[in-house]
Amino acid sequence: MSVSQFRGKTAIAGIGMAGLGSAAGFTELEILSAAAHKAVADAGLKMSDIDGLATASVSASMWGMPVAEYLGIRPGYLNSTMIGGSSFVAHLWPAVQALMDGTCNNVLVCYGSTQKTSTMNRAKGVEMRKSLDPQPFENPYEPMFPISSYALAAKRHMYQYGTTREHLAEVAVAARKWAKLNPLAYSRDDLTIEQVLNARMVSDPLTVRDCCLLTDGAGAFVLRRAPEAEAGPQKPVYVLGNATEVWHRQISCMEDLTVTSASVSAARAYEMAGLGPKDVDLAMLYDAFTINTILFLEDLGFCPKGEGGRFVSDGAIAPGGRLAVNTNGGGLSFTHPGMYGIFLIIEAVEQIRAQAGARQQAGIDVAIVQGNGGTLSSQSTALLGSAATV
Repeated sequence: MSVSQFRGKTAIAGIGMAGLGSAAGFTELEILSAAAHKAVADAGLKMSDIDGLATASVSASMWGMPVAEYLGIRPGYLNSTMIGGSSFVAHLWPAVQALMDGTCNNVLVCYGSTQKTSTMNRAKGVEMRKSLDPQPFENPYEPMFPISSYALAAKRHMYQYGTTREHLAEVAVAARKWAKLNPLAYSRDDLTIEQVLNARMVSDPLTVRDCCLLTDGAGAFVLRRAPEAEAGPQKPVYVLGNATEVWHRQISCMEDLTVTSASVSAARAYEMAGLGPKDVDLAMLYDAFTINTILFLEDLGFCPKGEGGRFVSDGAIAPGGRLAVNTNGGGLSFTHPGMYGIFLIIEAVEQIRAQAGARQQAGIDVAIVQGNGGTLSSQSTALLGSAATV
């Protein structure tokens, strides 16, 4: 059975966000529910129509059950696979299969986190995650998790390919320029290359401006079979391809710090979609750190390995550049509530629908979404398209 037979058979019919930036006084479930209800209404449905659920959380191992309970739904399909920030991109393919085999009709994918304003002591939270997620070759040395892991990847890329701190700073500045066009972005003040370079060093070579935000936020989307989505109130955004690849958990077990498993997940997603990098109008890349964007541009085929730093130079991925990348401002400037992958999909949908306001790009028919989890550990790639692509 070829996965390509599912190309364009399902579509995202509704999206929603809530609690962005600071959600003081609200719980994770409350802002998740607010985003979920917005997505369901956006799809022209009621919560009682939802019979499939996909969700994940850092703070709970059985998260799917309290979410279903809180939303008052009884899903016949439930997926709470947790592979970090890429989880919500990885949830696409199983949901497509569940829709196509008739297990369910309307799948809600949702996430919420109040990591910024939560009363839980963050140090305790880190210790809890260590106990739940043992990394025997790294945790005993108490690294600055996860920043030091990404700093290692950045340092290796610099050594091996001549990438510079200025190249990394280009990524942060481009994200901020997009964020200035997005009224919902958390950070919208001016940012220059010099400010990134001169910011407080966190883990060499990454300064605080090379690192993602710490915010609250919730996001959700509804996936339906294409004919039902087409009958809804919004333009459907079709799932053209999706693939997930995991090569390691600990950065110390990564075979090559400059090559991520996105190089394989992207190839598989492209094959399913029948597309390639030249067909992509928008790239939504999980930019937890500036090095991520450079690595993913290479691994997704937009430039040769080692050329990512030079590719982003001179505003190439900023507004007006050669490739629209992270048009919402990304995890660096828009929002980053612990896991960011669901917001990549939401922005891709808004751009394909032509509903992105001042940051809207003309003629967005194909978007690639690259989810990332752990320390470059899990990668999930999705190709989404407009009606013109099916």
